[in-house]
Amino acid sequence: MTENILKKYSETVDCPVRNVLDRFGDKWSTLVILILGDTGTLRFNELHRLMETVSEKMLTVTLKKLDADGLVKRTLYPQVPPRVEYELTERGRSLLPLLQGLVDWANENMPEIQKSREQYQAA
Repeated sequence: MTENILKKYSETVDCPVRNVLDRFGDKWSTLVILILGDTGTLRFNELHRLMETVSEKMLTVTLKKLDADGLVKRTLYPQVPPRVEYELTERGRSLLPLLQGLVDWANENMPEIQKSREQYQAA
């Protein structure tokens, strides 16, 4: 049985689960997807205002990674000044129920998790 688990959840770079968790384990990707899922298409500055504490550079890096993964679509309109809009792709939208489940679980369990952390630190 252990061999099957090791095969299924390999620690190699090619492991799909680790690869996906790597993307959503960063500070901003999940939030970008949730915001775009809630609001639809946004321009960079609109998204930046909604995220408040993220730097422009970090938001740019995050959006490029999500675009490269095919989760976010970047549309550049040839006008002056340039207009760029971001929206979720179908693949990105398919993540919304999973991420919402994670958000719900975190909101429900965070008080007890925090209590456990405090007890652990006190011991």
